[in-house]
Amino acid sequence: MPLFIGDNLVVSMHYKLTDDAGNVLDSSEGSEPMTYLHGSGDIIAGLEKALLGKAEGATLQVRVEPEEGYGEVVPDLIQTIDRAAFKGVEAIEVGMLFEAESPQGGVQHIVVKEVAGDEIVIDANHPLAGVVLDFDIEIISVREATQDEVAHGHVR
Repeated sequence: MPLFIGDNLVVSMHYKLTDDAGNVLDSSEGSEPMTYLHGSGDIIAGLEKALLGKAEGATLQVRVEPEEGYGEVVPDLIQTIDRAAFKGVEAIEVGMLFEAESPQGGVQHIVVKEVAGDEIVIDANHPLAGVVLDFDIEIISVREATQDEVAHGHVR
């Protein structure tokens, strides 16, 4: 009897992620399927909701709006800072990625958006914030999670 995706089940799936323009943003093609523990927050909320109740062998297209994906762009996370904040970095270019300490003390990823002399525009939003995400999904397998996986909140 097939298992239907729900909390504390391990799901393996192949996927292709595209944006509204059809650009491929990520894919499992040519590699192992992505495996996650359903209900643990390992994947974005909109995709997890769409997979609920599906079974092995199912294929589906899922459209995830920003609020159930990586959120909307938060303007306050785009800032202009002085080049001096990049101690030890000689050449700063658009697209460079850095890690910084977040206000909560964790790691925050930032990307350089613009370089104008000593003024550097950085963006700490997730790279997919504000983007509508389109997934093509093929569910490869669904199984019960082990007690260890449930206790740790992820596939082991």
